[in-house]
Amino acid sequence: MNALPPGTILQLMYFSERLDRLKAGRFVEIGAGAGEITSILLSRGWSGSIYEFDARTAEKLRERFSREIASDRLVLNNSDYVQSETDDFDLVVSSMVMEHLSDGDEALFMQKSLANLERKGGMLIGIVPAGPRYWGVEDDIAGHFRRYTPEWINSITHSNGGSLVHVKGLTFPVSNLLLPLSNYLVAKQEGVKVKLSKMEQTKESGRRNVKFKTTFPSLFSLILNRYTMYPLHILQKALGPASRSLVLYFEAKPGGR
Repeated sequence: MNALPPGTILQLMYFSERLDRLKAGRFVEIGAGAGEITSILLSRGWSGSIYEFDARTAEKLRERFSREIASDRLVLNNSDYVQSETDDFDLVVSSMVMEHLSDGDEALFMQKSLANLERKGGMLIGIVPAGPRYWGVEDDIAGHFRRYTPEWINSITHSNGGSLVHVKGLTFPVSNLLLPLSNYLVAKQEGVKVKLSKMEQTKESGRRNVKFKTTFPSLFSLILNRYTMYPLHILQKALGPASRSLVLYFEAKPGGR
């Protein structure tokens, strides 16, 4: 298995740490991608559903989690989450999803998520790209509508009947230092995607293959893992200013606090 990118590792470490505060229950994840967050949830005793819009990505998820799907611990949906029936969940998770939604669809996404959490008083966890000033080639080729600020997240949460209870900047300063190299690699290997429609870009975003950006040879797992990255995890928690970070993590709940 290929090594994960450093930014992804840092995001997963923070997510895992925050997840430890919650009692395992029923979850729904939107835009499961390669399944890293799904894997963490299942390993912590959660069960639930995942949504993946792209058929090819969904098929890889079906292969990865075939045992959990067969035992009914996990339901895989290759469909539109916003159009699904409202259900009761303890946790709704989306990582690098909301930026792909138009303003109207973003509002519908938030309404659906908060409705799914209302009866159980559950938690919405979101991870999104941050900092409009950092807009670059990766946003242009991946089907993004926006990069987020804490103020935007607070506004979209409250305007749809929820409360923002926690927000944190992630991957600082690692992603900031690597940004010029990241932009170069993306422009060189994926620049042609700028010609695709936003829908096509969004589908492609779940199965990107940019060497030394989104994928690393398995040998790199010796230096890119949660043990070697732990000092940088401590650093992102200690520093991680929301105004300068390239990634924002947030938690929201339905209704008042």
